[in-house]
Amino acid sequence: MKYLIVFFALAFPISAYSAESPKKFDTSTEVDDKWIFSATWENDYFADSDDNYTNGMRFSWLSPETNTPNWLENLANKTPFFHLNGIKRLAYSIGQDMYTPSNIFATNLITNDRPYAGWLYASSGLVSSTETELERLELTLGMVGPSSKAYETQKTIHDWKDIEVPHGWSNQLEDEAGFILAYEKAWKKYADFGFWGLGLDATPKMGIALGNIHTYASTGFTLRIGRDLPSDFGPPKIRPRLPGSEYFIVKRKVGYYLFADFEGRAVARNIFLDGNTFEESHHVDKEPLVGDLQFGVALTYKDYRLAYTHIYRTREFEGQNGSFEPFGAITFSVRY
Repeated sequence: MKYLIVFFALAFPISAYSAESPKKFDTSTEVDDKWIFSATWENDYFADSDDNYTNGMRFSWLSPETNTPNWLENLANKTPFFHLNGIKRLAYSIGQDMYTPSNIFATNLITNDRPYAGWLYASSGLVSSTETELERLELTLGMVGPSSKAYETQKTIHDWKDIEVPHGWSNQLEDEAGFILAYEKAWKKYADFGFWGLGLDATPKMGIALGNIHTYASTGFTLRIGRDLPSDFGPPKIRPRLPGSEYFIVKRKVGYYLFADFEGRAVARNIFLDGNTFEESHHVDKEPLVGDLQFGVALTYKDYRLAYTHIYRTREFEGQNGSFEPFGAITFSVRY
């Protein structure tokens, strides 16, 4: 099943290269001067679990198109990474991820399971969008290890839910500064059904990430059916999944869509499985190919968007329990 997901994710985006040139935005439209804030919470609680990728929080801000400096926009237009006619926006985010083994009550090191690990980070990037293309170049800096405060966060969450705190955080990865330089691109092909305001679109996407935290190449595609699909490229996601978009411009008072998403990654480096980069630490043998199957629903009302995504991730390392790792994600976005 894993190789089937990865195969479809790899095969579908090839069709993007035969797509027509993106349409330019209508220059007569009003300039968008609103910020967009998004909060994303990913947790295996939605799958009645508490291991592997167990929690992720990300808060992001996308600037109005009027806030991008002219020199940066001119530079972006001269690079092969960004479409000349795309509207450029600045993106900022902060977040924290945490990972635990399956047995969270053992105090000793579990040598055949993934390490305890946390990742606290901040990102800054440039986003370019047209009606049919979305591009993103982003630099992320942060800390792995006790300085990520992942243990403190999980302890607080477990105290709120009145459940026992995992016992093995003393075995987590050591402190290490980390970075990820990532570029992603998505192409959208849209078809209007002509009744009830419904439409259908398909969005192939590809990306690459380099760094001591993550190094991988990824590809995939999203299928959506619903109302007011041109408003966005799908809800935001936390890396290493290929992102949707903080960007959304609601063209109808009420919009909604159902979506299914397939992604595949060829993984060269994952510090949360490979262990610390510059010193000896606990590690496991990672799988070189990882696939994600995702589906969910998104609702928009005026300047608000709410989305839920359910994810099934294939095994990330040898000996991992189960064929899939399930977790869920809730995203709330607002234009202001």
